[in-house]
Amino acid sequence: MRNNAFALMIPAALLLSACTTVEPVIKDNGPRTAPCIEGGPDQVAQQFYDLRIEQPTQGLPDSNTLAKYRPYLSDALYHSLQAASGSNAGAQWRNGDLFSSLSQGPTAASVADASTIPNRDARNIPLRVDLSRDGKQWQDEVLMIHQGSCWVVDDVRYMANPAHAEGGSLSQMLEKSKKITSGLTVQRSAVAPGRCAFFISAARPAAARCSQAVHDIVLSFCG
Repeated sequence: MRNNAFALMIPAALLLSACTTVEPVIKDNGPRTAPCIEGGPDQVAQQFYDLRIEQPTQGLPDSNTLAKYRPYLSDALYHSLQAASGSNAGAQWRNGDLFSSLSQGPTAASVADASTIPNRDARNIPLRVDLSRDGKQWQDEVLMIHQGSCWVVDDVRYMANPAHAEGGSLSQMLEKSKKITSGLTVQRSAVAPGRCAFFISAARPAAARCSQAVHDIVLSFCG
């Protein structure tokens, strides 16, 4: 009798689990202390593009412009733009819209509805953006992430042809700027017990002038 009762409990439990709905939980990308914009990923992205169309800028944003963008940007993207803006590499990007495939930038933008995304519990949501300017139409992709309690822009993927020569996305361009700015590559190689050697290569003439100073510093760690 007890075995029969236990056997009946198994299909009953399966039926109950099938009738239970689990509300998806949106996973975030860590805490956030900076201010943010209320709304879903598509709403925040649309407001960001609207801001850029209303107040177009060329090249890397200055400190005032970056402060306006702060509520819309992820911590990583904000700090990458901040670092690039303060570096010498920013001089090569004075012209062109970094947030668009086409350097002229758009005069109209329409972000895709996030409700079309099948995985609603994703913490990274790529959204297509329809852009246009003077009869030209193209698409880019904006990556929205959930950070703290906010949806923020984490990257822009260039999808038009031709796109920026420096990289296929905004993050790739900023990473290239970081490598150019650093200039020096220092590689450690063990040559004997208790000794070491560093091979220093300079990517820029200015970095070459610093190579001797770097050489003297790193030798102090070799003994």
